[in-house]
Amino acid sequence: MEKVNNHVHANKNPMKKFVFGFIVMAAGALLLLFNFDILNDDYKHIFFSWQMLLIALGVINIFSWKDRFVGWILIAVGVFFLAPDVLHFDFNFVKLFWPALLIFIGIMIIYSGRKIRRWKHREKDSNLDSGYIDETNIFGGSKQRFTNQIFKGGKIANIFGGSEIDLSQVELQEGKSELEINCIFGGVGLVVPSDWKVTTRVSNILGGFSDKRQIITASKDSSKELIITGTMIFGGGEIKSY
Repeated sequence: MEKVNNHVHANKNPMKKFVFGFIVMAAGALLLLFNFDILNDDYKHIFFSWQMLLIALGVINIFSWKDRFVGWILIAVGVFFLAPDVLHFDFNFVKLFWPALLIFIGIMIIYSGRKIRRWKHREKDSNLDSGYIDETNIFGGSKQRFTNQIFKGGKIANIFGGSEIDLSQVELQEGKSELEINCIFGGVGLVVPSDWKVTTRVSNILGGFSDKRQIITASKDSSKELIITGTMIFGGGEIKSY
């Protein structure tokens, strides 16, 4: 029987699941109303757009304190690009994007920066010993190498930042391990052994995530699997091996 990574699944926020389910249900209800001409099709491109997807992802994430900052960024970007379609401004609204986004991010950093730094400092050493990654980079980067350890998964969030994680000298724990990666205007490079079984379930919005291992050998133990989830928004990531 496969062993599932209990640490990762135990940390799932039930409220996030509820909100996600509600949003999916609302999307289905809206689609039903549009299909039966109860709602005007002129609004369909607003509700079913990449901007609204960003807003939905943001709403889901703000129900977790670890992901709240990322959530508000997603909502801000989505609302910013959706506003011209809804309010019909006469001027080029996109020209305001970078200044407004930087101002918003600055306010959020001032408001929550101390909390993020304290949390990151507290978790960093224990993560290296436990085999879990749990880090956040904002306008910065990190580079870590794990050696002689059993890797169990974790979470990485990069906003205008990046991570380089070297897992070439570690082993996967038995069963499935989940690594969640969320990047907004950022990226991540992940080095893993060529014989690891890796499954990617990453959502890309004007971004990308790919497995660029040039040589992938047969896994010694097919029961061990690394599952990579998350979202790439104006960012990217890659898996490689030496």
